[in-house]
Amino acid sequence: MIYIYNCYGGTHSSALAAAYHLNKLPKDRLPTKEEILNIDIFNKLTTKDMGRIIFHGKDEEGHKVYTLGRGKSKALVPALKELLFLVNDDHPQTDKVILSNASPTVPMAMTFGGLFSRRFHIDFIGIPLLIKGAHQTYHNIVSLVEKTKSTGRTTSKQVEILENKQLEANKLFGDSSSHN
Repeated sequence: MIYIYNCYGGTHSSALAAAYHLNKLPKDRLPTKEEILNIDIFNKLTTKDMGRIIFHGKDEEGHKVYTLGRGKSKALVPALKELLFLVNDDHPQTDKVILSNASPTVPMAMTFGGLFSRRFHIDFIGIPLLIKGAHQTYHNIVSLVEKTKSTGRTTSKQVEILENKQLEANKLFGDSSSHN
């Protein structure tokens, strides 16, 4: 099985999701600032990296975990799904692919943190906002990853796209109550 977490830039919410999926972040508490900043691609990608599928490792079951920054494109993930179907028609594969949208987990603090840090290169404002946002939405990231893994275990589809819209309500208020 292949898991691909995707979001706008591929460097914040999807990076957190991949790290959590691979047990690089704690399951029983909020990660520290250092743990967040030590994620291999957290806050390190640029617009040139959008569209790149980045491998992060294999999970405890041997499944590959990737991230993808899709930018403003609403067509990239559906096009990727169609491409996977085309490849599968010519070369039948056994790996299912789960594409999981991490964007619904992004709180306002993370949005502005990414803007200040990545776009304006003002890290002394952006980094604290990114850490605050990561802490605010960590329980959403955990829920997203658990749902993604569960779908991977139960779906019969060769390619599954998870939009994760149910997380929209939680991100609006930066609700982190379940992990305090």
